[in-house]
Amino acid sequence: MPGHRAVHTLSLAAAALSAVGSAGTALHRPELEVSWIPSLGVWLRLSADGISIPLVLLTAVVGVVAVLQHLHVPPPHRQVDVDEETLDTTAPIPLLRGTDVPGLATYHASLLLVVLGALVAFLAGDALLFFVGFELVLVPMWVLVARWGDPGSDREGAALRFLLVTVLGSTLVLVGLLGVAAATGTTDLSVWADLRGQGIAPRTQVLLAALLLTGLALKVPLWPLHTWLPWVHATAPTAGSVLLAAVLLKLGTYGMVRLVVPVVPEGFAALAPLLGGLAVTGILWAGLACLVERDLKRLIAWASVAHLGFVVLALATGTETGLQAALFGNVAHGLISALLFVVVGGLKHRWGSADLTVARAALREVSPRLGAALVLGMAAAMGLPGLAGFWGEIGAVYAAWDPAEGRPQTWFRGYAVAAAVGAVLAVAYGARVLKETWAGERVEPRIPDAVLTERLSVRLLGVLVLLLGVLPHVLLAVTAPAVEAVMAR
Repeated sequence: MPGHRAVHTLSLAAAALSAVGSAGTALHRPELEVSWIPSLGVWLRLSADGISIPLVLLTAVVGVVAVLQHLHVPPPHRQVDVDEETLDTTAPIPLLRGTDVPGLATYHASLLLVVLGALVAFLAGDALLFFVGFELVLVPMWVLVARWGDPGSDREGAALRFLLVTVLGSTLVLVGLLGVAAATGTTDLSVWADLRGQGIAPRTQVLLAALLLTGLALKVPLWPLHTWLPWVHATAPTAGSVLLAAVLLKLGTYGMVRLVVPVVPEGFAALAPLLGGLAVTGILWAGLACLVERDLKRLIAWASVAHLGFVVLALATGTETGLQAALFGNVAHGLISALLFVVVGGLKHRWGSADLTVARAALREVSPRLGAALVLGMAAAMGLPGLAGFWGEIGAVYAAWDPAEGRPQTWFRGYAVAAAVGAVLAVAYGARVLKETWAGERVEPRIPDAVLTERLSVRLLGVLVLLLGVLPHVLLAVTAPAVEAVMAR
């Protein structure tokens, strides 16, 4: 699709500019600044820095991958009653051609609107513009889940829950943004960061931080506000799951970095111990859930709760190392989750379900390409060294062991130990998944191996997972100057 290729090309160019700029070369990054609502002093301001560039690039890459998955979209049809006793969950579902899918234009339009909203939010230099992008993704994602979700499940109910929960979060974020704007007299995010809470009373900062963090935590999602995510992931089409995990959830963590950490620092510091505790609880809770979860797509969704818990824990430490680890973990989780959902979505389409208790042929015997991609994705999700997931998790644990001054060190060291236990749980559930799906000698019933679009997707994502694991400096060099600027203000 030409429009999507253009977004991809521009994002690659922006990332190249950021990398060159971080290396010390004087090079102006393109910006857009147009008066939008003069009476309120609101500007249509789009610009990129080391914090947003990696997420812009991630959105572009994942957006292309999501578009490639249209070969596996089940045709929308009226909800029918399913007789669970006669339903054959082991029968493979034939792959669909793009021309066989009704409403394909609406499907791709929804995908592109989600990508557009995310790009606007990541590039926004004005708080209200960020909120527009933050909200823009909701309706098209609701359409994707409600119309193209799993026809054997309550996709309309899952889509409605997603919409209601995220709208609640958006409302809290809007109230918090308006509170900061009223206190500072502007909606310019750069001014907010420079002020660092000046003119806002400490108690007011705590209140505003609580509003913003609660609204953004619903988007992350942070325990105990996470319950909507596994259901939506299990129901969403593959492309919807890819975008939801790799892009939409990042709006929550990015919002914490951009709207809370530098804007109301005293309020954030006061709530940081609680935030870290919730993050660690989510890591352990999700890891234990993954050990018993039967549905493979739901298991990957639970794993996302755990991985993003590491990101939030790193932010709560209030250190430069923690912020670097959070930004790295954000990108790493996006790539790993996209890879896993491409593979698991393809397997569910072939198997007819994602139930791990059903006896099936070992992937290494009948589908080696999909099997190899699943091994790579699960190894990265385990946080093994040499893969992208390692650096964000080890950085979060390291930062929690030595938090910023004013944070209760004993508490955070306890969080570090608990997070390390969560990493062990990740190895346990990763090994469980591979034992049930990849290992073994069974060769029946056979399923087709990865088709061309799947091969392109997993190779692209797999190369990036390996690249960031072996050469983490590629990403750290981009984010370092922006992190230093945030912490120095």
